Amino acid sequence: MRFLQQARWNDSSTLIHPPGFYIIGFTTLPFANFYFIFLAFVYVVTVLFNTMLIYIITVDHRLHNPKFMAVGNLAVVDLLLNTCIIPGMLKTFLTKDNFVPYNFCMLQMYVTYACICLELSAIAVLAYDRLVAICFPLRQCTINTMKKMLCILGCLWTVCLGVPTFSTSIMTWLSYCNSVNVYSYFCDYAPVFRLACNDNTLQWAMASVLSILFLTGPLSFIILSYVSILIAVYRMKSMESRVKALATCTEHIILVAITFIPMLTIFLVGLLAKVKIDPDLRVLSLSLATCTLPCLNPIVYSLKTKEIKSKVVAILWRVKVQAVNI
Repeated sequence: MRFLQQARWNDSSTLIHPPGFYIIGFTTLPFANFYFIFLAFVYVVTVLFNTMLIYIITVDHRLHNPKFMAVGNLAVVDLLLNTCIIPGMLKTFLTKDNFVPYNFCMLQMYVTYACICLELSAIAVLAYDRLVAICFPLRQCTINTMKKMLCILGCLWTVCLGVPTFSTSIMTWLSYCNSVNVYSYFCDYAPVFRLACNDNTLQWAMASVLSILFLTGPLSFIILSYVSILIAVYRMKSMESRVKALATCTEHIILVAITFIPMLTIFLVGLLAKVKIDPDLRVLSLSLATCTLPCLNPIVYSLKTKEIKSKVVAILWRVKVQAVNI
């Protein structure tokens, strides 16, 4: 802590950036060993399933359509999100070294929040695909084209990469002259700016605004999409058509539930709860909500679609036949 002792002697107008931060989110968590084993399993499943999904969509030209462009986009984001978080957590656990250099901390913060924004936006894009397919079945091929889907994804990537650029850059305006212990599972935005010894009002406002926008923006679009879908389904004449249309939305509704319910619950409890939440419970809940989602996405949604499932079965059958011949 020699840095902190020296920092207190600096002029108050000088920005003080520490060599790095110490991530201490799991240092007091009981049975942390089992949790990190679970995270290692989650990461292996995430890489295996999402890589397989990206491979299938890339090599099968029949899947080169707007729907599977959106599915592939979600798989890429899933890989990036868990690769940004879990290896660092496992490195801390295995080497017992929880120090993160300052610049790497800022980079991890940026990439993580960019990926979370992309994750929530990607799920909203899948809702758009269902909206067009059910509400405009005869015009689907003209409304939801590859070019339009590429433009939508390009705009979302631009926004989700641009907004965290500003929010992370203003973190460098803060001085850290007290503690450098970050009580989280990565270089989290709020736990880091709370360590600052100068005014962090702008960073606090940015964190509040982005939390609301990242959560309520995609969720509002998804809710409005499903309201439109329900109206379109209600207008269908036969019960068979209604059931068939709603059945195509089941996996996506499950995906929305496992994505937004945990995040909204944690956010609202932290905002409205009168009782102070156990910090260990908060860190555990946030890490579970963030890290398990990229693992569950391909299992719950992508790999259950008819086209992907048939391709997976064909690949597994080919592997089995080759193994028998050997």
